[in-house]
Amino acid sequence: MTTRNGEPPILEVRGLETHFPIRRGLLRRTVGAVRAVDGVNLDLRRGRTLGIVGESGCGKTTVGRSILRLVEPTAGTIRFAGEDVLATNGAALRRLRRRMQIVFQDPYGSLNPRLTVRAILEEGLVIHGLGDAAARAERMRSALDRTGMPAASLERYPHEFSGGQRQRIAIARALVLEPEFVVLDEPVSALDVSIQAQVINLLVELREQFGLTYLFISHDLSVVEHIADEVAVMYLGRVVEHGSTDQLARAPLHPYTHALFSAVPHVDPTRRRRRIVLVGDVPSPSHPPAGCRFHPRCPLAEPACRTIDPPATDLDGHVVHCHVAARLLEQCDGDGARAAARMAEAMAGMAGMTAAGAAPAQDAAPAGLAIQQAGSHAREGELRRGGS
Repeated sequence: MTTRNGEPPILEVRGLETHFPIRRGLLRRTVGAVRAVDGVNLDLRRGRTLGIVGESGCGKTTVGRSILRLVEPTAGTIRFAGEDVLATNGAALRRLRRRMQIVFQDPYGSLNPRLTVRAILEEGLVIHGLGDAAARAERMRSALDRTGMPAASLERYPHEFSGGQRQRIAIARALVLEPEFVVLDEPVSALDVSIQAQVINLLVELREQFGLTYLFISHDLSVVEHIADEVAVMYLGRVVEHGSTDQLARAPLHPYTHALFSAVPHVDPTRRRRRIVLVGDVPSPSHPPAGCRFHPRCPLAEPACRTIDPPATDLDGHVVHCHVAARLLEQCDGDGARAAARMAEAMAGMAGMTAAGAAPAQDAAPAGLAIQQAGSHAREGELRRGGS
């Protein structure tokens, strides 16, 4: 498969599933499964950054770990640079992992407190048989220098560094093997805001300098908007919307994406959105609802949403899984901006009604009425602009 510009993606993920068995009883029989990842498709081009966002527990981290086979997937295919990751084992898998690295979320737990920085960085070089002692020392000093850490750090232990410095060491550990692809699992969520900016800017510089490809996992949309070229929104183990960062930031089409972006604070008043507060809790991934998995919390849910799994609707690379969005796009003749505006108005109106107790989230009739009213308001606005 090739991307829209004809370039083959460095990473292709199709139908990825990762389920964790639920065992009970004296004999530990399997009585169910937690569907942490349940049918994810992704493409990522070389030198690009794909951000994965969503609430805690939606499966973001499990996707990243499954791609690297730190967690074994249940089903699906993963191809990296043309190689079948799931069919690779032993020495071949070890060679492949040198090209695919990860930076973990917690800089305090991801570094072994019993090892010096030298031992931490050198471990991967020794495992892969890269260079003699002098060559390894030079690579380690170079990796530390790239991340803004002095060479004297090699002889110190993790507890002697701040959280931001530890995360820089973790990034150096990934870079010392000169990978092509790096999974960044919420690399700044445990850091202070001022340190977050430093680490994010460092990651951007390293990507541009070495042509790295990132899978950036985060729940902070403002950070993702800054670093990512594309964004995939996950909910309950599935990707519900995927497109360029600009497409999703300016014209989101899924109700869940609207709710996420409405929570992002903006200094620019023209980019502020009315806050949409979703009602209810995320369903259990061991018993996901039928149909659209978001329908129990969606203020625009229709009868079809409760029984039919929404297919993908592709608008020039902007893919959304939503019955309501598909209908709005059809009504708006494929104009994503108009459909997104109508969706936003309907979501804001229905969220307010639900919060006030005027209508339940599962009631389909008011949702349809809200969309019709939103369409009427939009048409009236167009007529006023045309007549002015």
